[in-house]
Amino acid sequence: MPLSRDEVRHVAVLARLGLDPGDEDYYAEQLSGILGHIERLQQLDTEDIPPTAQVVEIASRLREDEPRPCLTQEEALANAPHAVDGFFRVPSIQEEA
Repeated sequence: MPLSRDEVRHVAVLARLGLDPGDEDYYAEQLSGILGHIERLQQLDTEDIPPTAQVVEIASRLREDEPRPCLTQEEALANAPHAVDGFFRVPSIQEEA
């Protein structure tokens, strides 16, 4: 399915790509080759192949989430450089109004 120069220009406009004069022939050949491969893939019988979201099975490497005692507020703030009224005090990243 060879693309015309006008079709290449149209695709370039849709993709908001600038083409230099004379680039249409190069991209027409490249895009036609890609469309040819897609056409070949569409001829495959995939009726017996179940749809998959992931080609390779992903195994979770994380441990199970188990509840356990947490730090108290005092323990959490013990090594903080600055704490005010039981909260972490951090440098401001915005100018004060």
